[in-house]
Amino acid sequence: MWTQAEVRELKVGRYILIDEEPCKIISIDTSKPGKHGEAKSRIDAVGLYDEKKRSVVFPVKRKIQVPMIDKRKGQVLAILGDEAQIMDLETFDNFTIAIDPELKGQLQPGEEILYMVAMGRRKITRV
Repeated sequence: MWTQAEVRELKVGRYILIDEEPCKIISIDTSKPGKHGEAKSRIDAVGLYDEKKRSVVFPVKRKIQVPMIDKRKGQVLAILGDEAQIMDLETFDNFTIAIDPELKGQLQPGEEILYMVAMGRRKITRV
């Protein structure tokens, strides 16, 4: 799920959809308008799931897609190799989620974690 926003409304640290991939904005550079054109913004962002850096240039009045990010709490039920079984603490839904390499060894059964849901995919953000 996503909403629309104008490029000039975006800020560093917010999210944007680039090539159908939710990305976190790391910098925005806006040029001045020319004699016959309008101002443009260069947006540098990093993919939330694939960690790839992406850059795009848009006019500041253009409407773009902004992903809906849902931040939630969960509890680790079990560690299954490279995946963790998580229970959402609000809905009590159980699901498995891949463990990022930098979080390996930090997760223990019974611990609470923070995770986010964007574009139908989940990722652990904090232990």
